[in-house]
Amino acid sequence: MAWGACALLLLLLVLGAGGGGGVHCLEVTRSRRALQRRHHLRSRAESGATILELRHHGGGGGGGSGKSGGRSREEELGGLFSSDAARVSSLQRRAGGGSWAEDKAAAAAATGRVPVTSGARLRTLNYVATVGLGGGEATVIVDTASELTWVQCAPCASCHDQQGPLFDPASSPSYAVLPCNSSSCDALQVATGSAAGACGGGEQPSCSYTLSYRDGSYSQGVLAHDKLSLAGEVIDGFVFGCGTSNQGPFGGTSGLMGLGRSQLSLISQTMDQFDGVFSYCLPLKESESSGSLVLGDDTSVYRNSTPIVYTTMVSDPVQGPFYFVNLTGITIGGQEVESSAGKVIVDSGTIITSLVPSVYNAVKAEFLSQFAEYPQAPGFSILDTCFNLTGFREVQIPSLKFVFEGNVEVEVDSSGVLYFVSSDSSQVCLALASLKSEYETSIIGNYQQKNLRVIFDTLGSQIGFAQETCDYI
Repeated sequence: MAWGACALLLLLLVLGAGGGGGVHCLEVTRSRRALQRRHHLRSRAESGATILELRHHGGGGGGGSGKSGGRSREEELGGLFSSDAARVSSLQRRAGGGSWAEDKAAAAAATGRVPVTSGARLRTLNYVATVGLGGGEATVIVDTASELTWVQCAPCASCHDQQGPLFDPASSPSYAVLPCNSSSCDALQVATGSAAGACGGGEQPSCSYTLSYRDGSYSQGVLAHDKLSLAGEVIDGFVFGCGTSNQGPFGGTSGLMGLGRSQLSLISQTMDQFDGVFSYCLPLKESESSGSLVLGDDTSVYRNSTPIVYTTMVSDPVQGPFYFVNLTGITIGGQEVESSAGKVIVDSGTIITSLVPSVYNAVKAEFLSQFAEYPQAPGFSILDTCFNLTGFREVQIPSLKFVFEGNVEVEVDSSGVLYFVSSDSSQVCLALASLKSEYETSIIGNYQQKNLRVIFDTLGSQIGFAQETCDYI
């Protein structure tokens, strides 16, 4: 994607009341070329704050059109956010809420660390990891709300545009299709809520699967097993979906890594190796950086800068593979918003955090009050609170903090507060969205989870959070 003018916008994040200096810096880059050419930026100390200057850099090569494949950046973002909204709607249905799926070094002991990177190069705003499968490799979206890992398989009757070769079952001697009478096929029916259509024809029919989503995307194929390799750890007989008909907003990835709470998820299948514990740290940058997916409970491999704080995981077996916690409050710029979202889903596969209308409106009102000096701009897709920051060298951004049950406070990284729609800063939006109904379930998306170590302890029924710089390359 070639943008006309490369720019680095450096924003001052005001935390309001609290310890330390009360101020952090937000750096948002709006050009992949700029990311690849980054240099240290000038800064200055002022009243206990560190302020980075707003600097613009020429894009090189003349004034680019800002388009890729005939589509503008805004058109591409609009499509991705529309898909995100459809995913949120799909999770609501599945949750029963209103309107409706080469690590640099091997870790010690029974812990596997897998690099996690931005999916921008694969045309997705989600995060991806590359794993070994049957002697080959697959780059998959890291998804905590999916109950099944699936990849596109050859020969493919209908597949989305994947970068790299499809998984070829014929090339793997350890690959085998699972029969209908297998326990995994039974577990699949329980996980997907489908009691019919799981078996094909023949004397020994194979176990087929269908995963469909509200936006019309889907994956269909057969349930199979093969060797899965994760950071040097090999899982024999790993059960996954071998999809031969797949369509949807999956970018150029191979498919999805299912990290949800179900019998067929990666976490359940590796319980003996990793004790049902995994964590991730999602990086800020779109290139030259990776976070990590850590399997196992060895905290020595983390790089957290603050102690891990845990909140209780809410268990609800009838509400799908989701990870629920109780959200008891939100603060904006140190000011407590008098509202509670109640039970929320922590999800790596949803991009933008979506809140029930009453909570969102309270957050929006407080943010607008603290951000009143900046001119507003039209909304964009699911983002309805936007501003025109053209011409500003420094912008003071109120902090965003989630408070979970047990008085667990989690501050959103400064880069997760605003989303830059336009390359000239004329449309910069609060990176939160409103759900349609109070009866739906709020979702904490990955855009607000960057630079956090998020730990899922399924056996201990708790989720932990710690600040961590997720930049391993």
